[in-house]
Amino acid sequence: MTAIRMVSSVLLLVLVQSGGLCARRFRGGRNPQPRRAPPNPTYRADRGDTTESFPLDFTAVEENMDNFMTQVKNLAQSLYPCSAQKLDYDMKLNFLENTSVTCNDGSPAGYYLKESRGSRRWLIFLEGGWYCFNKENCDSRYETMRRLMSSSKWPQTKTGTGILSPLPEENPHWWNANMVFIPYCSSDVWSGATAKTDQSGYAFMGSLIIQEVVKDLLNKGLDNAKVLLLAGSSAGGTGVLLNVDRVAELLEGLGYTGIQVRGLSDSGWFLDNKQYHCTDCVDTVGCAPTETIKRGIKYWGGVVPERCKQTHAAEEWNCFFGYRVFPSIKSPVFVVQWLFDEAQLTVDNIQLTGQPVQEGQWRYIQNLGIELRNTLKDVPAMFAPACLSHEVITRNYWIDVQVKGTSLPRALHCWDRSLHDNRNNKAPPKGCPVHLIDSCPWPHCNPTCPTIRDQFTGQEMNVIQFLMHMGFDVQKMAQQQGMDPSKLLGMLSSGS
Repeated sequence: MTAIRMVSSVLLLVLVQSGGLCARRFRGGRNPQPRRAPPNPTYRADRGDTTESFPLDFTAVEENMDNFMTQVKNLAQSLYPCSAQKLDYDMKLNFLENTSVTCNDGSPAGYYLKESRGSRRWLIFLEGGWYCFNKENCDSRYETMRRLMSSSKWPQTKTGTGILSPLPEENPHWWNANMVFIPYCSSDVWSGATAKTDQSGYAFMGSLIIQEVVKDLLNKGLDNAKVLLLAGSSAGGTGVLLNVDRVAELLEGLGYTGIQVRGLSDSGWFLDNKQYHCTDCVDTVGCAPTETIKRGIKYWGGVVPERCKQTHAAEEWNCFFGYRVFPSIKSPVFVVQWLFDEAQLTVDNIQLTGQPVQEGQWRYIQNLGIELRNTLKDVPAMFAPACLSHEVITRNYWIDVQVKGTSLPRALHCWDRSLHDNRNNKAPPKGCPVHLIDSCPWPHCNPTCPTIRDQFTGQEMNVIQFLMHMGFDVQKMAQQQGMDPSKLLGMLSSGS
């Protein structure tokens, strides 16, 4: 509370300093136009000044005094027109200092960085984008998705969205962190550690790229970090599970023992389940997940966490599946997973092409939700909505999805607080859940799920339209739930 009482005097001092700088800047000559307006300005023409809503996270006072002053300074800057000149929301491209670590085609690997000076929190995001597992489908991937295998046409800047956004209204708890986006150009689920050979035709260095990015960032402020959150979506989410302990061990080995390394895996918790119907293993979409990984790990020279490797000796492919690798991970990891993941359904040969699904497909989809729930039940920190979708943490609607009344940003904030309290031997905060999983049994039974559109017409579908489109039998489902069909329809209509 003492720190909170200091806010007024600290803020006044910063305002005076900011005001002086602002006055000198405007007297000095040209006032260049800002690239983008500050968050949510409301202009008051009658007074010639501006006011702005700028959320200040006072939990930082209790948990991270180093970050508190940074927030105050950002607030002060936001109150002055000249602050618009200072704000640059884009992450800028940097290539690795170690040029021997490359993308698939030998072009230099790299990362995008937006520094937040004064902040001791770092977020490193691993991009997703499937993979290839032999020379033939890697050649096809290179022709059709070269951006995921080469850096030759990467843009110089990238704008962060979702958890990478610098805007407080889109990213309420991580907006002020140092943001790093690592483009996916290794096609190996971030596991490879082999250079280009004549036999493979490509380099597979996903795991090494992560290591080199971390080393480069130590010279850009990461050496003073308090928290490093390694996050990723889809193949990047699986990459988090494979690499979070390796990053922690790297930093510890280099002497940076004070950096708390954590993981955030989004839509990377895949199952090695039996496909709805089996097909020949020709490409990454139709081939069974276990078979693609078995072939891929040999082709990539993939590396897996040592403890998982010991558990699954001679069958390291098991470590690419979340529920198998998770028990061996030492670092704290938060898992985000749609219960009806579109990518999982695709590799299981459930094709949602606009035609109503058959009864067997409908049962398969429901069973997938049950299987995922069972594999997640022992994960301490997780967020699993009953939605049909794929990836979420970098979507601008990520703040809207809720499980049992709690949003994903709120759940991640609660997780941050619980880890902080555990380190300080405090009781976990009340009313701040971190284990959130939907219990309703069918896709999109959660009313906060992302909007679904008809693949042919492009029109939005409500829950009833979507379930009927999927072949949903109201009479049978009502009987299974032990209720009157009209009551079930009413519940669906109201989003219950």
